[in-house]
Amino acid sequence: MLIVTTENIPGKNYEVLGSVFGVTTQSRDIASDLGASLKSIVGGEIKGYTKMLNNSRFEALKRLEKEAATLGADAVVMMRFDSGSISADMQSVAAYGTAVKFID
Repeated sequence: MLIVTTENIPGKNYEVLGSVFGVTTQSRDIASDLGASLKSIVGGEIKGYTKMLNNSRFEALKRLEKEAATLGADAVVMMRFDSGSISADMQSVAAYGTAVKFID
């Protein structure tokens, strides 16, 4: 399925099916939290959290695609990510956009 961040897909006409989203909430394990605490002392990238966010975005995108497919969509336009902390070690990521069906 084509998923784009733009409003239009060059050369394609489509009808709007509706809004779709995928969301996930994930947390790191205690070992990663300990590593992050130590890393905050010396600075630098906290790779455990970067990995968690990448995994969260991937999972949210898969869920968005599944919901769009359920509607019979050919693509999703205007896809965006939103994220927020639920607690010190939990992150929620949502992918959302507009499901469309090609009409050519």
